[in-house]
Amino acid sequence: MLHSDNPSTKPDKYRPFNGYAAYCKQKYGERLQKISIDAGFTCPNRDGTAGTGGCTYCDNNAFNPSYCTSAKPILQQIDEGIEFHLKRYRRANKYIAYFQPYSNTYASLKHLKNLYEQALSHPQIAGISIGTRPDCIDDEKLDYLKFLSKSHIITLEIGIESCYDVSLKRINRGHDFNKTIEALELIRKYDIFCGGHIIFGLPGENTGMMLAEAEILSALPINMLKFHQLQILRNTAMEKEYELHPADFYHFSLEAYIEFIIDFLERLSPDIIIERLAGEVPPRYLLNNFWGRIRYDQVLTMIEKRMIERGSKQGSGFKG
Repeated sequence: MLHSDNPSTKPDKYRPFNGYAAYCKQKYGERLQKISIDAGFTCPNRDGTAGTGGCTYCDNNAFNPSYCTSAKPILQQIDEGIEFHLKRYRRANKYIAYFQPYSNTYASLKHLKNLYEQALSHPQIAGISIGTRPDCIDDEKLDYLKFLSKSHIITLEIGIESCYDVSLKRINRGHDFNKTIEALELIRKYDIFCGGHIIFGLPGENTGMMLAEAEILSALPINMLKFHQLQILRNTAMEKEYELHPADFYHFSLEAYIEFIIDFLERLSPDIIIERLAGEVPPRYLLNNFWGRIRYDQVLTMIEKRMIERGSKQGSGFKG
């Protein structure tokens, strides 16, 4: 396993889970705020390499801030992103350029160097975080990222989404879970900080299957995880699937999700850093807004409060 390289960020009496903000403060001495960047990438399950149509749940516009568009130069997106976040995160002095929409290693190394180095040239950017897929990783790119990591903060974020092949096939990922394992093992060889993304509530999965993923993920060579509850977006292939087979979908109420995510965290290795515990999408994109108009920071506060009430901590039931 490859988890936190700073054991002091494990859950303690001040916070019941191993949070990313605390990790950054302890490792880098300050808060680091992400600035989303749209660099105009696509995915191999969109262009015909691994499939067409993309993931059935996907509409990246639902997650992109208003300033984030590939029509703007990278440095302009960063400047506008900093201005955007100053209203909410006034204590942030340094930022991470987050290459977010689609698969941000899916290009030639020459093209990637140009994009990444543009972002790193900004005086307030301390590093880059790169969202991508397991099948868009190779030695050449990892060797370059290892070089960058000597002078900058470099994070890879791998879209895992599910540990089950049947789910990956159903959502049209274009790869199986073994490909995820192979990619993470390769990333470990280069000692690059790596996060992963998981969706809870994919069609065909029940809560027992989802909870079992805690043990699977804990055994992976990964530093950090980000969790989202499934949110069905309008004008996606999943919307059509939901209309045809609604019984195949498990919808968490807010209260049920809070209890579920706490149960999950108890089963998860305490060494894994938690970047996010739930998703947030503008209501206009949602087919069904089960949680109403509630912001992520409110959900996070509710989860933490409930963990304290339950006497719960991340890893308290971990059997690794």
